[in-house]
Amino acid sequence: MSSSKSKPNTPADGRPGRPADETKRAAIIEAAIASFLDQGFAATSIEQVAAQAGVSKVTVYSHFGDKRSLFTAAIESECERMRANFAVPAVPAGTLRERLAVIGEAMVAFLSRPEMVQFERRIAAETEHEPAIGAAFLAAGPHRMKGAFTAFLTAMNAAGEVRIADPELAAEQFASMCKGMGDLERRFGAPDDPARNRQRIEGAVEVFCRAYGVDHPDRN
Repeated sequence: MSSSKSKPNTPADGRPGRPADETKRAAIIEAAIASFLDQGFAATSIEQVAAQAGVSKVTVYSHFGDKRSLFTAAIESECERMRANFAVPAVPAGTLRERLAVIGEAMVAFLSRPEMVQFERRIAAETEHEPAIGAAFLAAGPHRMKGAFTAFLTAMNAAGEVRIADPELAAEQFASMCKGMGDLERRFGAPDDPARNRQRIEGAVEVFCRAYGVDHPDRN
């Protein structure tokens, strides 16, 4: 005969309390992002983050161990959120120029977002005192994005659409040409210039096709 007592709800993996733990972890991350971006690494304390997240200091330590690990987790989470606003588009129909233009436009639109500019400023300021912070940001954000674009160019190379000996270098070249000085200027307070952005992207596509396009007259 089965017991009439109801059993407590547990996750599928059998570990009670896991959803609550994940909710607490998410709250800690959100509080950490806000504090680190507003006040910086040195001025942020575990006590402060715990209070903002509505948890105990012990809970923060149990999830992340120390402030540096918390910062790394916060940066990775913010980079993940920002990556949701940028992805190398799936290979669309169209010419090589048209597809590169789509990628260039997505890239520049992403980098021009005010929150992205603010984020990069904060990371740069913190890296001066804590080089590991910059390394964590590069690994979580820019290097992953470069990897995705490199894979895209590698696939195009394999398909015979381009002739590229070093797809990773080509990815860096295209991104640099699309950004031009606009990326640097925005970080130092200059307003975004959509018309100039468009010119940079068009120029980047032209130079890239001349250098790597199989069907370009200069390659024959």
